[in-house]
Amino acid sequence: MDRVTVGGIEMSRIVYGMWRLGDDDDTSPAHVQAKVEACLAQGITTMDQADIYGGYIAEGLLGAAFKAAPGLRDKVEIVTKCDIVAPIGKHSEKRVKYYDTSADYVTACVDTSLKEMAIDVIDLLLIHRPDPLMDHAETGACLDGLVASGKVRAVGVSNFRPWDWELLQSAMDTPLATNQIEMSVLHHAPFTNGDVAFHQRQGQPLMAWSPLAGGTLFGKDGAAVRAVLDRVGADHGVGADAVAIAWLLHHPARILPVMGTNNLSRIKGLSDTLKVNLTRVDWFEIYTAALGHEVA
Repeated sequence: MDRVTVGGIEMSRIVYGMWRLGDDDDTSPAHVQAKVEACLAQGITTMDQADIYGGYIAEGLLGAAFKAAPGLRDKVEIVTKCDIVAPIGKHSEKRVKYYDTSADYVTACVDTSLKEMAIDVIDLLLIHRPDPLMDHAETGACLDGLVASGKVRAVGVSNFRPWDWELLQSAMDTPLATNQIEMSVLHHAPFTNGDVAFHQRQGQPLMAWSPLAGGTLFGKDGAAVRAVLDRVGADHGVGADAVAIAWLLHHPARILPVMGTNNLSRIKGLSDTLKVNLTRVDWFEIYTAALGHEVA
C-alpha cells in the first residue's frame, strides 16, 4: 500500500470511511474491530470519521472497539470532521440544520470526539462544510490553538472551494493539510473547474469522498461508464469498482479515495484497485464515457 504524507502525517493511499458504521446490523466492538483488522491486513491504516456520522454515534462505536482491543489505536491514523449541527441524535431538538465554526463549538467538538473515540489526539481534523457565517480569524486561531495544544496533529477542510480555503488559510499559521471533496468517475467536475488544479499546484494531497458516486455507478445512470469499467476490469481480473478507484489513483494530484462499506468481504477487497495499471488511453476512455461525448 502506498503512503502519502498529509500535513506531516503518513496516511494510507486508500482510506476506510466510517460514515456507515452505525448502519450495520452488527455494531459490536468485535465486529468494528474486524473491519479495522481487515483494513490493516491490506495496509489500509487511515480511518475517516466525522462527529455527525451515524447520527452522532459512529465515533463512539470506534471508541468502543479501541477500548475492547488495546493497541489497535496505535496501528491507525484517525481523521474526523466537525461543524455540522443537524436535528438528529444528540441535536434532535434543533430547529434547523446549520454549520458552526465558532471557536467554542469546534473546541467542544474536538473534546467530544477525543472522548467518544477514547483517544488522546486526533491525527487530522477537518472543518466539514464551508460555513457562510465563518469568522475566519476566529476559526483560524482556534485551529492553530488546537494544534498547539496537542489535541490535534494536523488540520484541513472538507468541501471547500479554493476561495474558502484561501480565506481560512489567510488567518492561520498552521498550513491546511488537505481538502476532502466529492470526486468520482461520475462526479468529475473538480478535474476541470479548478478545484484539483488549485491543490495540485500547491502540492496538497486531496481526499475523495463518495469515490463510487454513492452507488449511482452501479445503477441505470452509470450503465455506459460501467460497461467500460467492466471491460477494463476484466483485463485485470477485478471488478468495475476497483477500476473506478484506480481512475482516481491514476491522477497525479495524489488523491486518497475514502472507501465506505460495512461488508467484510468487500472491505477485504478494497486493495484490489492496486492491481489495476491504467494507461492514459484507458483513463480517457473512461472519462469519455462519463462525459457522454469525446473531449474537444
